[in-house]
Amino acid sequence: MATKISDALQALSDELRFEPTTKRIRAMLGDDVVLDSRGAVALWEPGRVVPCYAAPANDVVGVLSPATPAQPWPDMPTVLHPGIPFSRHSSPGTALDVSAGGQSAAGAAFELDDPDLTGYVAFDPAAFNWLEENDAVQSHPRDPFHRVDIRHSARHVRVTAEGVALAESSNPVMVFETALAERIYLPPNDVDWDQLIPTDSVTLCPYKGSASYWRLAGGSGEDVAWSYREPLPLAAEIAGLVCFYDNRVDVREL
Repeated sequence: MATKISDALQALSDELRFEPTTKRIRAMLGDDVVLDSRGAVALWEPGRVVPCYAAPANDVVGVLSPATPAQPWPDMPTVLHPGIPFSRHSSPGTALDVSAGGQSAAGAAFELDDPDLTGYVAFDPAAFNWLEENDAVQSHPRDPFHRVDIRHSARHVRVTAEGVALAESSNPVMVFETALAERIYLPPNDVDWDQLIPTDSVTLCPYKGSASYWRLAGGSGEDVAWSYREPLPLAAEIAGLVCFYDNRVDVREL
Protein backbone atom coordinates (compact mmCIF):
# COMPACT_ATOMS: atom_id res chain seq x y z
CA MET A 1 0.00 0.00 0.00
CA ALA A 2 1.45 3.35 -1.05
CA THR A 3 2.34 5.96 1.57
CA LYS A 4 2.03 9.68 1.06
CA ILE A 5 5.22 11.01 2.65
CA SER A 6 3.71 14.21 4.04
CA ASP A 7 1.04 12.15 5.82
CA ALA A 8 3.72 9.93 7.33
CA LEU A 9 5.62 12.94 8.64
CA GLN A 10 2.43 14.46 10.00
CA ALA A 11 1.69 11.23 11.85
CA LEU A 12 4.94 11.72 13.80
CA SER A 13 4.00 15.21 15.00
CA ASP A 14 2.83 14.01 18.41
CA GLU A 15 6.24 12.44 19.11
CA LEU A 16 9.58 13.88 20.22
CA ARG A 17 11.59 13.99 16.96
CA PHE A 18 15.18 14.82 16.08
CA GLU A 19 17.53 14.82 13.09
CA PRO A 20 21.33 15.08 13.41
CA THR A 21 23.27 17.74 11.52
CA THR A 22 26.94 17.87 10.59
CA LYS A 23 26.95 21.71 10.66
CA ARG A 24 28.94 23.55 13.30
CA ILE A 25 26.29 25.27 15.42
CA ARG A 26 27.03 28.25 17.65
CA ALA A 27 24.74 30.32 19.86
CA MET A 28 25.66 33.71 21.31
CA LEU A 29 24.20 35.67 24.19
CA GLY A 30 25.24 39.18 23.26
CA ASP A 31 28.90 38.85 22.25
CA ASP A 32 29.51 35.71 24.33
CA VAL A 33 29.37 32.18 22.97
CA VAL A 34 27.11 29.89 25.02
CA LEU A 35 27.10 26.89 22.68
CA ASP A 36 29.63 25.58 20.16
CA SER A 37 28.76 22.15 18.78
CA ARG A 38 29.47 19.81 15.90
CA GLY A 39 27.09 17.24 17.34
CA ALA A 40 23.81 19.16 17.37
CA VAL A 41 20.40 17.92 16.30
CA ALA A 42 17.34 19.68 14.97
CA LEU A 43 14.66 18.95 17.55
CA TRP A 44 10.86 19.08 17.53
CA GLU A 45 9.00 18.58 20.79
CA PRO A 46 5.59 16.92 20.42
CA GLY A 47 3.25 19.28 18.58
CA ARG A 48 5.94 21.70 17.47
CA VAL A 49 5.88 22.62 13.80
CA VAL A 50 9.30 24.32 13.65
CA PRO A 51 12.54 22.96 15.13
CA CYS A 52 15.03 24.25 17.65
CA TYR A 53 18.61 23.10 18.15
CA ALA A 54 19.68 20.69 20.86
CA ALA A 55 23.31 19.81 21.57
CA PRO A 56 25.35 17.70 24.00
CA ALA A 57 25.79 19.41 27.36
CA ASN A 58 29.58 19.07 26.93
CA ASP A 59 29.35 21.56 24.04
CA VAL A 60 27.75 24.24 26.23
CA VAL A 61 30.19 27.05 26.95
CA GLY A 62 27.81 29.19 29.00
CA VAL A 63 26.56 28.45 32.50
CA LEU A 64 23.38 26.40 32.93
CA SER A 65 21.39 26.64 36.15
CA PRO A 66 17.90 25.47 37.25
CA ALA A 67 15.19 27.77 36.00
CA THR A 68 12.17 28.98 37.91
CA PRO A 69 9.44 26.52 36.89
CA ALA A 70 7.16 27.97 34.25
CA GLN A 71 3.49 28.32 35.00
CA PRO A 72 1.43 25.49 33.45
CA TRP A 73 0.14 26.40 29.99
CA PRO A 74 -3.67 26.45 30.15
CA ASP A 75 -5.39 24.35 27.50
CA MET A 76 -2.14 23.38 25.74
CA PRO A 77 -3.07 23.12 22.04
CA THR A 78 -2.34 19.99 20.04
CA VAL A 79 -0.25 21.93 17.52
CA LEU A 80 2.26 24.31 19.11
CA HIS A 81 2.49 27.12 16.58
CA PRO A 82 5.64 29.29 16.51
CA GLY A 83 3.99 31.97 18.69
CA ILE A 84 3.83 29.64 21.70
CA PRO A 85 6.97 30.33 23.75
CA PHE A 86 9.85 27.89 24.03
CA SER A 87 9.25 27.69 27.80
CA ARG A 88 6.00 25.73 27.25
CA HIS A 89 7.37 22.21 26.89
CA SER A 90 5.47 19.16 25.74
CA SER A 91 8.08 16.54 26.67
CA PRO A 92 9.69 15.61 30.02
CA GLY A 93 12.82 17.47 31.01
CA THR A 94 14.31 20.24 33.12
CA ALA A 95 14.08 23.94 32.33
CA LEU A 96 17.38 25.83 32.63
CA ASP A 97 18.59 29.41 32.69
CA VAL A 98 21.60 30.27 30.53
CA SER A 99 24.17 32.90 31.49
CA ALA A 100 27.39 34.23 29.99
CA GLY A 101 29.35 37.47 30.20
CA GLY A 102 27.11 38.90 32.91
CA GLN A 103 23.94 38.33 30.88
CA SER A 104 21.24 35.75 31.51
CA ALA A 105 18.45 34.17 29.43
CA ALA A 106 15.76 32.82 31.76
CA GLY A 107 14.35 29.43 30.82
CA ALA A 108 16.13 29.51 27.47
CA ALA A 109 17.44 25.92 27.70
CA PHE A 110 15.81 22.57 28.36
CA GLU A 111 17.56 19.33 29.33
CA LEU A 112 15.69 16.40 27.83
CA ASP A 113 14.77 13.27 29.77
CA ASP A 114 14.31 11.06 26.71
CA PRO A 115 16.79 8.13 26.80
CA ASP A 116 17.71 8.58 23.12
CA LEU A 117 18.69 12.20 23.86
CA THR A 118 20.36 11.72 27.24
CA GLY A 119 22.74 14.59 27.89
CA TYR A 120 21.25 16.81 25.19
CA VAL A 121 20.12 20.35 25.94
CA ALA A 122 17.65 22.21 23.72
CA PHE A 123 17.94 25.98 23.25
CA ASP A 124 15.36 28.69 22.58
CA PRO A 125 15.87 29.93 18.99
CA ALA A 126 14.65 33.43 19.95
CA ALA A 127 16.92 33.92 22.97
CA PHE A 128 20.26 33.82 21.15
CA ASN A 129 22.05 34.86 17.99
CA TRP A 130 22.84 31.76 15.94
CA LEU A 131 25.48 30.70 13.44
CA GLU A 132 25.51 27.67 11.19
CA GLU A 133 29.20 27.48 10.32
CA ASN A 134 29.81 31.24 9.76
CA ASP A 135 26.36 32.14 8.42
CA ALA A 136 23.67 33.73 10.59
CA VAL A 137 20.39 31.89 11.21
CA GLN A 138 17.15 33.88 11.29
CA SER A 139 14.01 33.03 13.27
CA HIS A 140 14.65 29.30 13.84
CA PRO A 141 16.74 26.48 12.34
CA ARG A 142 15.79 25.36 8.88
CA ASP A 143 13.82 22.14 8.77
CA PRO A 144 15.89 19.59 6.79
CA PHE A 145 12.63 18.19 5.36
CA HIS A 146 11.32 21.59 4.23
CA ARG A 147 11.75 22.85 0.67
CA VAL A 148 11.25 26.24 -0.96
CA ASP A 149 10.95 26.00 -4.76
CA ILE A 150 10.81 29.22 -6.77
CA ARG A 151 9.52 29.04 -10.34
CA HIS A 152 8.90 31.69 -12.98
CA SER A 153 5.40 31.49 -14.44
CA ALA A 154 3.23 32.75 -17.28
CA ARG A 155 0.03 32.82 -15.20
CA HIS A 156 -2.03 35.99 -15.65
CA VAL A 157 -2.86 37.29 -12.17
CA ARG A 158 -5.05 40.19 -11.07
CA VAL A 159 -5.31 41.50 -7.48
CA THR A 160 -8.24 43.63 -6.37
CA ALA A 161 -9.82 44.87 -3.15
CA GLU A 162 -13.50 45.84 -3.18
CA GLY A 163 -13.31 46.29 -6.95
CA VAL A 164 -10.16 48.46 -6.88
CA ALA A 165 -7.23 47.10 -8.89
CA LEU A 166 -4.07 46.66 -6.82
CA ALA A 167 -1.90 44.72 -9.25
CA GLU A 168 -1.99 42.80 -12.52
CA SER A 169 0.79 40.73 -14.05
CA SER A 170 1.53 38.03 -16.61
CA ASN A 171 5.02 37.57 -15.23
CA PRO A 172 4.61 36.25 -11.68
CA VAL A 173 7.01 34.13 -9.69
CA MET A 174 5.51 31.17 -7.86
CA VAL A 175 6.83 30.03 -4.49
CA PHE A 176 6.05 26.45 -3.50
CA GLU A 177 6.95 25.80 0.14
CA THR A 178 6.50 22.54 1.99
CA ALA A 179 3.21 22.32 3.93
CA LEU A 180 2.21 25.88 2.93
CA ALA A 181 -0.11 27.21 0.28
CA GLU A 182 1.54 28.32 -2.96
CA ARG A 183 2.32 32.02 -3.09
CA ILE A 184 2.27 34.35 -6.10
CA TYR A 185 4.90 37.10 -6.15
CA LEU A 186 4.45 39.98 -8.59
CA PRO A 187 6.97 42.42 -10.11
CA PRO A 188 6.82 45.82 -8.38
CA ASN A 189 6.20 47.57 -11.72
CA ASP A 190 2.92 45.64 -11.94
CA VAL A 191 1.65 46.99 -8.60
CA ASP A 192 -0.36 50.20 -8.17
CA TRP A 193 1.59 51.73 -5.29
CA ASP A 194 -0.94 54.54 -4.88
CA GLN A 195 -3.22 51.92 -3.30
CA LEU A 196 -0.71 50.73 -0.66
CA ILE A 197 0.87 52.27 2.43
CA PRO A 198 3.92 50.75 4.17
CA THR A 199 3.50 49.56 7.76
CA ASP A 200 5.95 48.88 10.59
CA SER A 201 5.39 45.12 10.43
CA VAL A 202 8.48 42.92 10.06
CA THR A 203 8.71 39.14 10.06
CA LEU A 204 11.67 36.78 9.81
CA CYS A 205 11.79 33.57 7.80
CA PRO A 206 14.80 31.21 8.02
CA TYR A 207 14.43 30.41 4.32
CA LYS A 208 13.60 33.79 2.78
CA GLY A 209 14.80 36.45 5.23
CA SER A 210 13.21 39.63 6.56
CA ALA A 211 9.86 40.76 5.12
CA SER A 212 8.30 44.23 5.14
CA TYR A 213 4.58 44.89 4.73
CA TRP A 214 1.90 47.20 3.28
CA ARG A 215 -1.74 47.91 4.07
CA LEU A 216 -4.47 49.31 1.85
CA ALA A 217 -4.58 53.09 1.54
CA GLY A 218 -7.66 54.04 3.51
CA GLY A 219 -8.22 50.44 4.55
CA SER A 220 -8.65 48.78 7.94
CA GLY A 221 -4.97 48.85 8.78
CA GLU A 222 -4.25 45.13 8.51
CA ASP A 223 -1.33 44.06 6.35
CA VAL A 224 -2.33 42.90 2.88
CA ALA A 225 1.01 42.51 1.09
CA TRP A 226 4.66 41.87 1.79
CA SER A 227 8.06 41.78 0.11
CA TYR A 228 11.55 40.49 0.79
CA ARG A 229 13.65 43.44 -0.31
CA GLU A 230 16.98 41.77 0.52
CA PRO A 231 16.17 38.07 0.81
CA LEU A 232 18.52 35.32 1.85
CA PRO A 233 20.50 33.75 -1.03
CA LEU A 234 18.11 30.79 -1.16
CA ALA A 235 15.30 33.18 -2.16
CA ALA A 236 17.27 35.71 -4.21
CA GLU A 237 14.85 35.43 -7.14
CA ILE A 238 12.00 37.04 -5.19
CA ALA A 239 13.99 40.14 -4.18
CA GLY A 240 11.68 43.14 -4.35
CA LEU A 241 8.68 41.15 -5.61
CA VAL A 242 5.32 41.66 -3.91
CA CYS A 243 2.96 39.00 -2.57
CA PHE A 244 -0.64 39.59 -1.43
CA TYR A 245 -2.64 37.74 1.22
CA ASP A 246 -5.29 35.94 -0.80
CA ASN A 247 -7.57 35.83 2.26
CA ARG A 248 -7.54 39.63 2.65
CA VAL A 249 -7.74 40.76 -0.94
CA ASP A 250 -8.92 39.03 -4.12
CA VAL A 251 -6.05 37.28 -5.92
CA ARG A 252 -7.38 35.76 -9.12
CA GLU A 253 -5.85 33.92 -12.08
CA LEU A 254 -7.41 34.99 -15.37
